[in-house]
Amino acid sequence: MFFSEDFIHYIWKFRLFNRDNLQTTTGENLEVFSAGLPNSDSGPDFHNARIRVGDTTWAGNVEIHINSSDWHRHGHTNDNAYKNVILHVVYRDDEPIVLPDGRQLPTLELKERIPDDLYNRYHRLIYGTQQFIPCEGSIRSVDDMTLRNWLTRVLVERLEKRSATVTAALAKNKGDWEETFYQFLAAQFGFKTNALPFELLAKSLPQLTLAKHKNNPSQIEALIFGQAGFLEDEFQDEYPNKLKEEHNFLRKKYNLVPIEKHLWKFMRMRPQNFPTIRLAQFAALIVRSNHLFSKMIEIRDVTQLRELFTRLEINPYWDTHYRFDAESKASSKALGQSSIDILLLNTFALFLFCYGKHNQQEYFINRSLKLLEKLPAEQNNIVTNFDSVGISVNTAFDSQALLELKNSYCSHKKCLQCGVGNKILRTT
Repeated sequence: MFFSEDFIHYIWKFRLFNRDNLQTTTGENLEVFSAGLPNSDSGPDFHNARIRVGDTTWAGNVEIHINSSDWHRHGHTNDNAYKNVILHVVYRDDEPIVLPDGRQLPTLELKERIPDDLYNRYHRLIYGTQQFIPCEGSIRSVDDMTLRNWLTRVLVERLEKRSATVTAALAKNKGDWEETFYQFLAAQFGFKTNALPFELLAKSLPQLTLAKHKNNPSQIEALIFGQAGFLEDEFQDEYPNKLKEEHNFLRKKYNLVPIEKHLWKFMRMRPQNFPTIRLAQFAALIVRSNHLFSKMIEIRDVTQLRELFTRLEINPYWDTHYRFDAESKASSKALGQSSIDILLLNTFALFLFCYGKHNQQEYFINRSLKLLEKLPAEQNNIVTNFDSVGISVNTAFDSQALLELKNSYCSHKKCLQCGVGNKILRTT
């Protein structure tokens, strides 16, 4: 047999070994009342196990190894953290372990107690030749309830990981949710390619500064384009010259430092996605909706959330321009539905979840998950491949959960820690 130590952990945790006439390697009768709780920190593998060896009932820790000699190899012999181990569970007992007090450590050998069908299913998952995920040939056999419950769990794991960046930014902003949300929303307007300069722009231009000019769209546009570094050139058109004049006054008034224009990327982008157009859209959003975080907390309906981004009053100059001083064919520069949904997914859903976790309010966590259920699934290779193995991907809830499943479990073959893998392994 060929396996990792995790496989023995798994077998012990769920007591999947043959328990008939259970004995230690010295011939004492053994009864397992509780396998204990897995320990993810240093020290023995399981805490608070309860067993009976002979006529004595023990409560304590359990250590797992492939070979009993691993006890010495892993340095447990003189480690006080292991002095309360009551049972050594091994695949192969190749050396009796004698403790410092002269007592032989009770040992359970599993070599002849692992069911062949369980091992075969494990081996196919971990060491098979699957192209996409380890269980691509058997995941369709998993019942909907098991799959749905596990996807919910991994989605929450994904949101918790992503919340760490929000929490860190919130601390830097001294607990200001509005400013933190504004910075994250700005970064999302960059749609990956220009996320960094958008984030730097927002940090160079506090929301409170913009709020002072909320009733003057020209000043909002001047602040945004100026801080983005796009008003440093000489222009022919009247519109950018007016913005430049306005920004020169405001940057001195507020002691603002623009970011470098070279940070923005135009190459290999559709003109509709040029950073100048995104900045115009962002300026229109700021003019229309101040204190966006508060609005997000209040609005429960996804249609109303989308309406925050629809029909933005973008300056008419951009109807016939993609860049300053470069006239083009007239076209709408409104945010598309897919772009709006990405913003809701990556910012609104995340902040609802993070706000709920931060304030220990399940209501907002549930709203975050429900919002993802109302948004369409993303389109990418991972989603396409899950669909090809029989998993329906209809909403952003599905696609986000499956991204986490693939990246955090499937790609690392963590089938023993996966609810889907567990179901497949334990199916008889």
